[in-house]
Amino acid sequence: MSKLTVYQYPKCSTCRNAVKWLQTHGHELELHHIVEAAPTAEELGRLVELSGFELKKFFNTSGEVYRGLGLKDKLPSLSREEQLKLLASNGMLIKRPIVTDGQRVTLGFKEDEFASVWS
Repeated sequence: MSKLTVYQYPKCSTCRNAVKWLQTHGHELELHHIVEAAPTAEELGRLVELSGFELKKFFNTSGEVYRGLGLKDKLPSLSREEQLKLLASNGMLIKRPIVTDGQRVTLGFKEDEFASVWS
């Protein structure tokens, strides 16, 4: 199996479940602490492109930081570059975990999606 890069927050139970699932299924993982070292705007831009998801899907909309900054109302008026810089400025704004092999990207953890993409 190929090595997967996982952007995660170790205290997040969803991230821990995703990492456990990937390890159980034989993947070698390169773990990145999304808060201590958030991906750069450029890295995030690449992940968005590879994922095929809209950029807004990369925001952790249920997080305190997102709500505290009032981003629900502000995001639509920000450019793509501004949104990417904002995400890169605080790992707690990023939906997690992000898993990639450099070709494919999954966002969050849903066991059925992981089974279809990473099995």
